[in-house]
Amino acid sequence: MLIVSKKKSLDHRLGRALVVMTKHEQVGSWATKMEPLPADHSYNPKALGSWARRTGYKSHKLGDSSSDIEIGITDQNINTNRNNNIAAAPVPKLPPSSYPDSTMTNGAAGNGVKKTAAPLPPGPSPPTVRAPFVPGKRAGTESENVSGAQSSSAANSGPLKIEPLRMYKDSEADAMSQSQDAEDYTLSKHSHMKYEIRETPGLFPLVLYGIQHYFSMIGSLILIPLIIVPAMDGSRRETAQVISSMLLVSGISTLLHCFFGSRLPLIQGASFVYLAPALSIIFSPAFVNLDKEHRFKVTMRELQGAIIISSLFQALLGYSGLFSILLRSINPVVVAPTVAAVGLAFFAYGFPVVGTCVEIGIPQVLIIVFFALYLRKISVFGHRIFQVYAVPMGLVLVWTYAFLLTESKVYTYKGCSVNLVKNITAVIPPACTKHVATMRSCRTDTSDALSSAAWFWFPHPFQWGHPTFHWQTAIVMIIASIVASVDSVGTYHATSLLVASRAPPPGVVSRGIGLEGLTSFLAGLWGTGAGASTLTENVHTIAVTKMGSRRAVEFGACVLIVAAVVGKIGGFIASIPQVMAAGLLVFMWTMLAALGLSNLRYSETGSSRNVLIVGFSLFLSLSVPAYFQQYKVSGNGVAGGVPSYFQQYTTAANGPINTKYQTVNFALETVLSLNMVIAFLVAYVLDNTVPGSRLERGTYVWSKGRTARNEPVVVKEYGLPFGLSNFFTWARWVGL
Repeated sequence: MLIVSKKKSLDHRLGRALVVMTKHEQVGSWATKMEPLPADHSYNPKALGSWARRTGYKSHKLGDSSSDIEIGITDQNINTNRNNNIAAAPVPKLPPSSYPDSTMTNGAAGNGVKKTAAPLPPGPSPPTVRAPFVPGKRAGTESENVSGAQSSSAANSGPLKIEPLRMYKDSEADAMSQSQDAEDYTLSKHSHMKYEIRETPGLFPLVLYGIQHYFSMIGSLILIPLIIVPAMDGSRRETAQVISSMLLVSGISTLLHCFFGSRLPLIQGASFVYLAPALSIIFSPAFVNLDKEHRFKVTMRELQGAIIISSLFQALLGYSGLFSILLRSINPVVVAPTVAAVGLAFFAYGFPVVGTCVEIGIPQVLIIVFFALYLRKISVFGHRIFQVYAVPMGLVLVWTYAFLLTESKVYTYKGCSVNLVKNITAVIPPACTKHVATMRSCRTDTSDALSSAAWFWFPHPFQWGHPTFHWQTAIVMIIASIVASVDSVGTYHATSLLVASRAPPPGVVSRGIGLEGLTSFLAGLWGTGAGASTLTENVHTIAVTKMGSRRAVEFGACVLIVAAVVGKIGGFIASIPQVMAAGLLVFMWTMLAALGLSNLRYSETGSSRNVLIVGFSLFLSLSVPAYFQQYKVSGNGVAGGVPSYFQQYTTAANGPINTKYQTVNFALETVLSLNMVIAFLVAYVLDNTVPGSRLERGTYVWSKGRTARNEPVVVKEYGLPFGLSNFFTWARWVGL
């Protein structure tokens, strides 16, 4: 009786969609006739194959948690069916309840688990629905069948398998662009990745990809010290030491994150999110007027204290579970303008510094763009070297070109010795005054960082002295840590779509944010000048290199630690001319802004609601800080000598807020003059107050902790190693 009842329910549910079959006189020969589907006026984005299908969105509404099952028929199928005199029509998706004794894997709709229904009871054989055309395969083969009988003899016992639509893709397309399609969510193994998150490559691939991953992101790892240390009147030798410290902290932080954080293959380093707050502190009235001999160490100790306090706040936010609550209101519409504003905020530094030596700076930018875009599909031994190594290759070529210009005495002027340019405190002769700026910007031999650096130097905590703590600078860095956490949320989600079977649960995200707080604490102890956070450029690097293994990232982190103790490496990096560093930063900040806006692909980009929120947030993120930066208060001007491209960070001395408490003035004016803060506040408020469906907002889909704990694959990907998860079963808000 139970079988008959279930069979009736199945026939009733399949009656609208499945073909009506009539048997020919010959045994085993079937002809199909498709009946027209009734009009369905209920807008179901999943059934219609909308953006929700492409982005893997899964509704959590009761009764709609089934799956994204649908039978897709492409033009190839239609043509094949026409040749066989079979009329074809699309068949809508079917709820799992329509299959008797069906067992579906939880969360497979958007997390890479293929769904297979239980066998049908004995009865008439369903029709054969062929999969879409795949180049290189012969049509009509058994491997292309998605559902139906394998043969007439096995028609009554074969299982009904229904898989998502698989469209033909350009094999040369980047993996990041493929992450929008349903195939990336339903394949248990990501075919577009060379190595998965838990795979261990051989020795040669491990070394190759491990070093390659870090070389492709070299700009994000080394360029921040090249900006902040000279801004603090630090010497080239001190710049080299800060670079070595940053390499060490980045290596240690990456290892900790791969083992005890989100466990995704993400590099931790000095984030550009902390650059603007650091510059605001550097050029505040309390430090800008200090003696140049002591200004670097005094300012660095202040940055250390602010980073330590903000890191403790971030760790508390993550490990206490409070971030899991905040995570519910952080969506792509919030992340996109926030991250994009970080890159757009430095427009005043980019080309103005490149223009100080246009014959070197402009070729730097053009070569990197030419490699990254025009030569991006050229492969050498299976590797897209121009796209992966655009930044280091562009740096090497232009540096060689600049060296040849210097040795050819193009920038040698009568009466102007290069020693005068090296010594900042030297008295410049009048005949040489107009050439000093050109020589400092264009010559490659004005830096003594490489020659003065020791062969081996071990960075150690408190190397600049004991940190100083003031609440006004700590508040600025706390706000920066919140924005860095928002940036990491988007990076976690995008990376999990590329390398993992499922998105991490909210507890794993909180655990990752908490560990980022601890790694920023290490950055504060060593004195790198910026907090350690997940580098957003990871998403692009993984998509291009197709390397998703944790082992490669861990190996590269070990190499980074070894490189940190070789002082000559830091000295070599510190000797990069400023104009070349600016050329690299133009590309890096462009990439950061673009990756931020790419988060909108998870939402309805054509929605007027989303368009207005993102546009309004970006505009105000540039306009509101400009108001604070251009407002003048008489009697509070900063000392002269601040370069024009750093004037925007002197807001604390000339902002509109003028209470009797100077510390309050500094905190408010600095925070409100940060582009990323304005973008985050505006987008967060609007996205969480303006009505909009979850589909329209593109709400991030995170795995449910209870479901994830029951799936061994997910536990292996996100669970803590060495069996540590068993000791933290009570802390579900920071784990599985």
